[in-house]
Amino acid sequence: MLVSDRSPTPLIHRLLLVSCRLVDFHSAASTCSPSRASILTGRLGIRNGVTHNFATTSVGGLPINETTLAEALKECGYMTGLIGKWHLGHYGHFHPIRRGFEYYYGIPYSNDMGCTDCPGYNHPQCAPCPQDPNTPHSPAGGCYTKLALPLMENTAILEQPVNLTSLSARYSQQAVTFIKNARYRGQPFFLYVALAHMHVPLSPAHESPEHGPYEDSLQEMDRIVGDITACTDSNTLIWFTGDNGPWAQKCHLAGSVGPFLGKWQTMQGGSSAKQTTWEGGHRMPTVVYWPGQIPPNSTSSALLSTLDIFPTLVALAHGTLPANRRFDGKDVSKILRGGPQDAQRIMYHPNSGAGGRLGDIEAIRWGHYKAFYTTGGALACDGSIGRPQFHDPPLLFNLNYDPQEGAPLAPGSKEYEWLLPLISQAMVDLQDDVRTDNVSTADYSQHPSAAPCCNPELAACRCAEPGGGGIVHLH
Repeated sequence: MLVSDRSPTPLIHRLLLVSCRLVDFHSAASTCSPSRASILTGRLGIRNGVTHNFATTSVGGLPINETTLAEALKECGYMTGLIGKWHLGHYGHFHPIRRGFEYYYGIPYSNDMGCTDCPGYNHPQCAPCPQDPNTPHSPAGGCYTKLALPLMENTAILEQPVNLTSLSARYSQQAVTFIKNARYRGQPFFLYVALAHMHVPLSPAHESPEHGPYEDSLQEMDRIVGDITACTDSNTLIWFTGDNGPWAQKCHLAGSVGPFLGKWQTMQGGSSAKQTTWEGGHRMPTVVYWPGQIPPNSTSSALLSTLDIFPTLVALAHGTLPANRRFDGKDVSKILRGGPQDAQRIMYHPNSGAGGRLGDIEAIRWGHYKAFYTTGGALACDGSIGRPQFHDPPLLFNLNYDPQEGAPLAPGSKEYEWLLPLISQAMVDLQDDVRTDNVSTADYSQHPSAAPCCNPELAACRCAEPGGGGIVHLH
């Protein structure tokens, strides 16, 4: 593959040339909190309890009895850090610094879940509003969905509202500093860098009229990847992927991700991007880089997932998985090193905000086949919400011939009749397995006092004027 000088992501493309490209790699869910919970636990939301997003006023988060990847690697002697978005609970014991990460620098939830002094593309600035702890929280919106967005370092709020335009440079600096500190200590490290660059609001430091905010944000992300890669050595494994498909507000730009995926289409009355179980909702451009261990400039068509990151990294660190629970991911290090591709793997896709009950399995991959039990009910590009449709028996697709999921197999055909009992049995097997597993339940209750706030007496919890800053510790 040739790298053009005009590419918005030349450093990522150079990384691609020395990495293994995973062309059938999937996020475990198609929205923020569930997908991140699965990355850090190796378990689907029906096991770890995280089935939808946490709010700015959420009291809970990723259940405490779930072991995180950071906790597992810390036991193996690794220095652990998180730079960027968390979105798995910020109050009390759910804060990342209490979930195995020795260092945290970033925003506790999505960058569109609070006011900023630089609101960014397609996200108007909201006016400050008084925070009254006695005012009931309104699930439909209002003051508590428009608090100033905080920037945190460990348990301290450094800036509120955060300046999004300078955040990329600060993320890059903190990531490089963390890696250098690990080297100075002579300690192996695990650094989870969770960027929000392609999530609205888009707030690049420099907007160029010839490119626009989307491409400018891509360039900023590219520079961060380049800075991190430049300070690593041959012992470092880099796993570059995403947590879900594009949000409907920018799904018309889905083809801009480059040579990884084709176009995403709208089908069954809803967007095929974020929140859906269509391929555009969870199939992620992914590369894995590890000099001397993973063949450079190679491609794997194995059916893989972010669920595999936890067991793979723990195995490579010579650790052991917790014995009192089951995992949906598996150690795929042999596949990454060029081994057998495991063509008949079964993968389950939960509902992350479309039709059906949150967290329920609504689609199944069985090798190159895919089944849908529910479609529709998601936010489309025009802002409408499609009507959910339930399928019994399910819609079945052959992705080898129909990767855009446009023409389901005809019921009654030989291929359909052969596949249906296999898919049905896969669903029964998962349900039986979950019933006998150590399953967690997340606390999704909310209270205004749980919102990260540098000073509750100030309107919208503002603690930093533009160009200024302050440090307030949360307890």
